[in-house]
Amino acid sequence: CQWLQRHGGLAAIGARNEQKASLLYDALDGSGGFYRPTAEPGSRSRMNVTFRLADEAQEERFAKEATAASLVGLKGHRAVGGLRASIYNAMPVAGVEALVGFMREFQQRG
Repeated sequence: CQWLQRHGGLAAIGARNEQKASLLYDALDGSGGFYRPTAEPGSRSRMNVTFRLADEAQEERFAKEATAASLVGLKGHRAVGGLRASIYNAMPVAGVEALVGFMREFQQRG
């Protein structure tokens, strides 16, 4: 609770979480199908954003290159696969912006 209060309270954290989720979902949705969100728009999480690429090999490459770029923990659940960005309360907006930038570069490289 103290952490939440130091960061503006529930309303401020909620607004920041919405901003982070919007940044990431906008990048996914605007990728022309390169990235495919796994959740329907009405059921999307603001904390765990899951998505897929064309195949598992490309997802493995994405996760490996992201880790090399200091973007860690993006590999999805071992039973389901895919990729997952956990953007919980403590994740700064700058972290999501860095991920979105990486995603755009990765897509351009193919």
